[in-house]
Amino acid sequence: MTDTALQALTDRIQQARAERTPLAIRGGGTKDFYGGVPSGEPFDVTALRGISSYEPSELVVSARCGTPLDELESALAEQGQCLPFEPPRFKAGGTVGGMVAAGLAGPSRAAAGGVRDYVLGATLLNGRGELLSFGGQVMKNVAGYDVSRVLAGSLGTLGVICEVSLKVLPVAPATATLRFALNQADALARLQRWGGEPLPLNASAWRSDRLLMRLRGARAAVDAAIERMGGDLVEPVQAIDFWHGLREHSDDYFNAAQRAIASGSGAALWRLSVPVTAPPLALAGEQLIEWGGAQRWLCSTLPAAQVRDAAARVGGHATLFRAADKSAGVFTPLKPPLDRIHRELKKAFDPHAVFNPGRMYPGL
Repeated sequence: MTDTALQALTDRIQQARAERTPLAIRGGGTKDFYGGVPSGEPFDVTALRGISSYEPSELVVSARCGTPLDELESALAEQGQCLPFEPPRFKAGGTVGGMVAAGLAGPSRAAAGGVRDYVLGATLLNGRGELLSFGGQVMKNVAGYDVSRVLAGSLGTLGVICEVSLKVLPVAPATATLRFALNQADALARLQRWGGEPLPLNASAWRSDRLLMRLRGARAAVDAAIERMGGDLVEPVQAIDFWHGLREHSDDYFNAAQRAIASGSGAALWRLSVPVTAPPLALAGEQLIEWGGAQRWLCSTLPAAQVRDAAARVGGHATLFRAADKSAGVFTPLKPPLDRIHRELKKAFDPHAVFNPGRMYPGL
C-alpha cells in the first residue's frame, strides 16, 4: 500500500478526531445518492489506488479502495474472469472501496451471491487512525469474527476500507436470454417452479407482462434449458444491452423513475426485499421484479409507511433507494436488539463518530 497516501489519510483522521470534525468518505462519488445525505468534510481516498496482487490460478485478487472498478474488471476480463455479482457503477468513476461499502449487486445476485460473499479479507482505517486487518487471501478462512464481510454494505460508517481481497470466478462459457409473455402472478409462479429445477438460471427480470430469463453455464446445460423452458430467444446484442441497463440503472424503467423524482411529484424509487414466495404486491406505481421475485422495485408516490407495511406483511423490508425527500428514513428502522448491535459496532470502530454520520441511520 502507498505509504505516503496512507499516512496522509491517517493524519487527517487523527486531526478530525481531535477536532470532532466528521468526515464524508468519498471515492468516485457515484453512489452519493444512496443512503442518507452525505455530511461532513469530503474525505477523498482515491490516492489509495491499484491492484496490489492478482493470482488468476487461485481466483483471488486484492485491490486498493481507490482503484476504479473499470480497471479491476478489465484486468479480470483479460484472464477470462469476473466479479460474478455484477456490481453496478451507475456512472463513470466507481471504485472498489465504494463497491464494498455500498454492498450493491446486479442482476445475477440471486444465483451468484452478493458482494459480501466474495470478500475474503480487508484492511480498515478506524476512527482512531489505526490500520486493522481482517480475513485473508484464501477462500477458507474461519479464524475469529468475519469482520471483513461486515464492511460490505456498511456505507463507510465503520472506517475507511483501504484494501480488499476478493474471490473471482471464470466467465461462464455460454449465455442465453429467453423472453416470455406473462402477467406478474404467472411470472412469479413460473420463477418459483424453475427455481426448484436443475436449470442454469443466472438472472431474471419482469416488467409490463414480460419476463426475461438469463441462462449461464456449460453450453450443453444452457442448450438443454432453452429446449426445456421454451420462450423466445433474445438476440445476444439486445440481451447484453438489456442486462447492462438493468445492472447500471440506465434502462427505461430507472430513467423514468429518476425523471418522476426530479419532477417534484413526490415520487420515490423503493427497493423491496421479500421472500421469493411472496405474492404480487398491490401497490400503486410502476414495478420491476428481479432476483427470482426476491427484489421488487417500485416507483410510487405512496407514503413510506404504506410501502414498508406492505413489505413487512409478506416477511420483507423496503429501502428508500432514490428520493428527493428522505425524511422517512432510507432503511427500515431496526428492532432494538439489532439497533444495539449496530451502535456497539460503530462505537468499537469509530468511537468519536468521525465517519459518514447519518448515512445508514440517524445518530449512527
